Amino acid sequence: MTKTDTVQALLEQSPVDLIEQERYTCAIGALQSVVAIPRAVPILHSGPGCGTMIQGFFERSTGYAGGSTSPCTNFSETEVVFGGEQRLRGIIDGTYKVLDSDLQVVLTGCTADIVGDDVASVVADYRMEGRPIVQVETAGFKHNNFVAHSDVVNAIIDQYVDRYDSDWSARSDKALVNVFASVPYQDPFWKGNLYEYKRLLEALGLKVNILFGPQSGGVAEWQSIPTANFNVLVSPWYGLPIVQNLAEKYGQPFVRFGHVPIGANETSRFLETVAAFALEAGAPIKRHDIETFIAREEQAYYEEIDNLATFLLEFRYGLPNHVHILHDAGYVVGLARFLLHEVGIVPKEQFVVDNTPEEFQAQVRADMAAASDKRPIPLYFSPDAGAAQRAIRALTHKGRGLIIGSGWDKELAREKDYDFLSASAPSPYRLVLTTNYVGYSGGLRVIEDIYGVVLATYA
Repeated sequence: MTKTDTVQALLEQSPVDLIEQERYTCAIGALQSVVAIPRAVPILHSGPGCGTMIQGFFERSTGYAGGSTSPCTNFSETEVVFGGEQRLRGIIDGTYKVLDSDLQVVLTGCTADIVGDDVASVVADYRMEGRPIVQVETAGFKHNNFVAHSDVVNAIIDQYVDRYDSDWSARSDKALVNVFASVPYQDPFWKGNLYEYKRLLEALGLKVNILFGPQSGGVAEWQSIPTANFNVLVSPWYGLPIVQNLAEKYGQPFVRFGHVPIGANETSRFLETVAAFALEAGAPIKRHDIETFIAREEQAYYEEIDNLATFLLEFRYGLPNHVHILHDAGYVVGLARFLLHEVGIVPKEQFVVDNTPEEFQAQVRADMAAASDKRPIPLYFSPDAGAAQRAIRALTHKGRGLIIGSGWDKELAREKDYDFLSASAPSPYRLVLTTNYVGYSGGLRVIEDIYGVVLATYA
């Protein structure tokens, strides 16, 4: 049996069809996408455990009105028997009285969707009064929070942004773009990443709606979505329904970059891809300014890489030479490309644990295969991260290894005597505030984090 066959067999050996160490949440976890919008409030029409579960998974994710502060109907046996619509009205009324907010998003849990409460009609009544409120079905049995993120964004576009159609002309601002990239909180580095996307694209001469986080303009920015000339999607699959909806609704084309751009090679390629698309779309940007900016950023980046030479020479026999990554598809490909070409750490077996839909897996494989024409990088898809860990336990490679994953992989790294970097959710052993892994500076931060972990073993 080949090594590939062994790994695949271990991935398929889930006891009693259970998924162990799921690295994402059920659909209602998309409440964090609402929390990430300044002054937006998620209202949960669900049992009390739903919000608690999401808070526990993501930690440090309260935002303006998330975590334990999210209004919730606390769906109980009474609502199961008699329906919960009246209780939902009471919670919405109470939310308006207590919280000073700009947007409310009602998200339904499993019980509300099973019972069949007409949440759409309840919310429509408030919208008729001029309230900025939308609703979206996020029952956990439907899909996960990667998919539900698109559902939430599209619900806000369809039920809230559409109300301002008459105030705007579609694609009227040739310099403006909407960016859809990191899934808030699911990506631990979402704040820093979105800020870096904004900085990089603005340096090209574009104006950027980043939509989430403290660098966004809140609901006013959402209202201007239709005016954007085009949309930028950085994702292998999640978020695609958003840009497809905008293409149909407002005629906005989109440019897609299939993985997280980390380091000089991929960041420059990302910027050149977007710039070429922008020029073709008639954006008022200049090729000379774009080339000047990229050259300046690359020069600063490679100056820091040059400064690593003495360190790398001194420690060349005590540094990791291969890596296993357990992450979502965008990060697995992005990190593997970066580590291979710019750090010199060889990607061995890689594990995509975001439950990538089958129709997108071939494209992700092609993206990974394009990283090297010398030897293939083994890539596996499985939502069962526990099975991925069992596969890594069974693998043997020469040299010092590195595992990049969630906090759950720390013990595995200790067992294998590998170095470990926590870079995905859940991440209880690391505090991330505004750190970014995207871009030129993001690549340098990844290098700092990896070699910082390595150097700590010599203390």
